[in-house]
Amino acid sequence: MIQQSSSKNHPFIPVALTIAGSDSGGGAGIQADLRTFSAFGVFGTSAITALTSQNPQGVYRVDPSSPECVKAQINAVFAAFPAA
Repeated sequence: MIQQSSSKNHPFIPVALTIAGSDSGGGAGIQADLRTFSAFGVFGTSAITALTSQNPQGVYRVDPSSPECVKAQINAVFAAFPAA
């Protein structure tokens, strides 16, 4: 469980939301954002705007998420996490 307030026994863990595409090659998008959040001690949440088929040599396909799907993801995150 992510703590919303800080105490001696339960330190505050900041929460961030990334809104981006998913990079199947792992070098960009949601995957890179979540690694960056983790490196800085931030709990990462996400809303995925597109699924991509890509690697370092190129992007082969992009399947966008509907605006309604992205909105639902964002609403779900904010309903449960103190993202800032």
